[in-house]
Amino acid sequence: MVSTTLISSVPQYVSAEEHRNIVGSTPTSFNDIPPVLRHKEDNVRVMLDPPLHTFTEQDCANGTLFVIENALVFMSSTGVGFQVPYPAITLHAIARPESGPSIYCQLDELTGEPGAAESPENDEASDMRELSIIPSNPASLELIFEAMSLCASLHPDPNVSDDDDLDEAFMDESAFETFTGEEGDELSEVGRAALDHLESIIDDPYHPGENGLNGAGEDDESEGDGWH
Repeated sequence: MVSTTLISSVPQYVSAEEHRNIVGSTPTSFNDIPPVLRHKEDNVRVMLDPPLHTFTEQDCANGTLFVIENALVFMSSTGVGFQVPYPAITLHAIARPESGPSIYCQLDELTGEPGAAESPENDEASDMRELSIIPSNPASLELIFEAMSLCASLHPDPNVSDDDDLDEAFMDESAFETFTGEEGDELSEVGRAALDHLESIIDDPYHPGENGLNGAGEDDESEGDGWH
């Protein structure tokens, strides 16, 4: 089963203010509180490569983006949509290709599948989907990126154990070598092309004129429309 799933309605959510009020009232169960909407953006177009089954170009043409704490949601004006859990979003960045600025994402479609991380078959490109989020207002790119970064931080990589974190903390940095492409070790033609493509489109607003990934921004608590 793929990580990106089709939906017919927007999942229930609350605004940041409503969440504070609910928590302040000491609810019977905190587990029943809907997730917080961190950003909502109307008039958004998306591109999926490869396409999502039965989700047409017309469905992608216009809709609303919901950056909710438990999932990234796009609801098309046609009445259908899709949602992606944050652990499946392996990369998100602001991209500025010649075609226009967007939020570029790479999605791992096997996240959460038993044995997915260990299976050699999962190195295939077919297990990865590219998602481009193109708002009609380019000024909203930073807000979308910061909201996604906040939500992603709430969902650590499930494949990294506490033991792994401990090992990394005490690992000798001399054990690492910088990849130089020498001595016959070099990226494959496909890998090099993919790297060149990412470097050409991904923008770093903190270092103008340089290609690279965005750094995480400050937490942004955009207010939503309320409990849905």
